[in-house]
Amino acid sequence: MKIYNIADSKFQTYGRIVEGYDFTELISVMRQRTIPKAVEYVASAPDLEALPVFRQFAAGFYGGIPVELGYCMGHNRKLNALEYHRGSEVNISVTDYIVLLGRLQDMDEHYNYDTEKVEAFYVPAGLAVEFYATTLHYCACHVAEDGYCHATFLPAGTNCPLEEGFVRGTEEDQLLMAKNKWVLVHEDGGFDPGFPVKLHGINPAIERSDWRVGREWEKK
Repeated sequence: MKIYNIADSKFQTYGRIVEGYDFTELISVMRQRTIPKAVEYVASAPDLEALPVFRQFAAGFYGGIPVELGYCMGHNRKLNALEYHRGSEVNISVTDYIVLLGRLQDMDEHYNYDTEKVEAFYVPAGLAVEFYATTLHYCACHVAEDGYCHATFLPAGTNCPLEEGFVRGTEEDQLLMAKNKWVLVHEDGGFDPGFPVKLHGINPAIERSDWRVGREWEKK
């Protein structure tokens, strides 16, 4: 699998690099956390949301709507699933990582997706990256044995538990795993066997951590 740099024009389909905000303090706070062996995701972290940049970013980038700021970190090598939200996700990379992406438009009418269409992008530490609402994504892959870590902005309530008594009516409802979180899972992804499998083909994996930079990232 080719791995493109996030600055490559290939990424313009999926999102953009966000500039104009100072995330130095946010990254500093995040570096005080210990990266676990498994993947840890927190939708809303009070200490991060107390930082001045949280209010600045919510007011500017998100236009004043309610947002949340949390984080995701750990160790991961495989795709396992792809998800999408109603609204952009912005990740601030604390470490380097690789992200595997797809397009909402490439699902068929029954939300099936061919994993051969997945593309990989290397994200260096220190960047704020917007992933559009039409971008399929999931857990990042680490490129160093220490693991990966990024802070995450999303519309408020995203990834929180669904309301008790929620009734699934449409075919798309079957993919709701949490609030504002529709998930396409792979049969080898380790999910509840009752959840509909919508990713077909291989379960892509990033096998090695020794990558070299260029316009495209390739295995040595």
